[in-house]
Amino acid sequence: MRWVDTHVHLDAPEFDADRRAVRQQARDAGVAHCVIPAVERSNFDTVRKLAQAEGDSYCLGIHPLYVAGAQDADLVALDEALTAHVADPRLVAIGEIGLDYFVPALCKSPLRERQEALYRQQLKLARKHGLPVVLHVRKSSDRLLKHLREVAGPNGRWQGIAHAFNGSEVQAAEFIKLGFKLGFGGAVTFDRALQLRHLAKTLPLDALVLETDAPDIQPHWLYTTAEQRAAGHPQGRNAPAELPRIAECIAKIRGISVDALAAAALHNSLQALPKLGALLV
Repeated sequence: MRWVDTHVHLDAPEFDADRRAVRQQARDAGVAHCVIPAVERSNFDTVRKLAQAEGDSYCLGIHPLYVAGAQDADLVALDEALTAHVADPRLVAIGEIGLDYFVPALCKSPLRERQEALYRQQLKLARKHGLPVVLHVRKSSDRLLKHLREVAGPNGRWQGIAHAFNGSEVQAAEFIKLGFKLGFGGAVTFDRALQLRHLAKTLPLDALVLETDAPDIQPHWLYTTAEQRAAGHPQGRNAPAELPRIAECIAKIRGISVDALAAAALHNSLQALPKLGALLV
């Protein structure tokens, strides 16, 4: 089985001490490829060079959690970087971009309007450069969909991934209708995640892709509670090598074999991010 981790922040400082070992552990676990998204202008070159060094792929974009420090010049820099590297086979999407209405400061002016403006401008850049998009979705599905519909091309369709999807069935259907795949990762491994597990079970198999979002969104076997952390137990670090075990959980929820899920997830990843095809031969 070959797995694709469609969303992993391998450049994060949590991996500074052992990054190459982490990537090798993932390979040993069957994770053939990792997609590494940028989050701000300062790491555009970092993710590009890391993807090249490890044989992986990358995305360029400005994450909504970084809008407070983002300048208009950063959008210009993004456009220039996309122009310079759009022919790079390892540049597979614009991302991670989107909207976040979970963080209180981002729900109020001026950051609410600022993140929407940056999101919309980056959608336009995706259209300009002919790239898919990798979306940050956190309590923001309806607004994300609104802008997607308004910026859509002639056929109204997109390619890309709604990463760490956590919306409703109706919202999931709307993303799928626009052409998106939905990313599922460690959050689905928690028994209490009833709505997410329901989606993982009932959504069309051809809508799902797999991800870790490492080092974040730990699966249940790595997670420690606030009480445990207060008692001195460290929070487990998520890593791309956890993807096959997360996949086992999803396969069990769906009542299908792990092999069937692996084949579907790989096919879906290639549909969402078509440039992966040449990298996975």
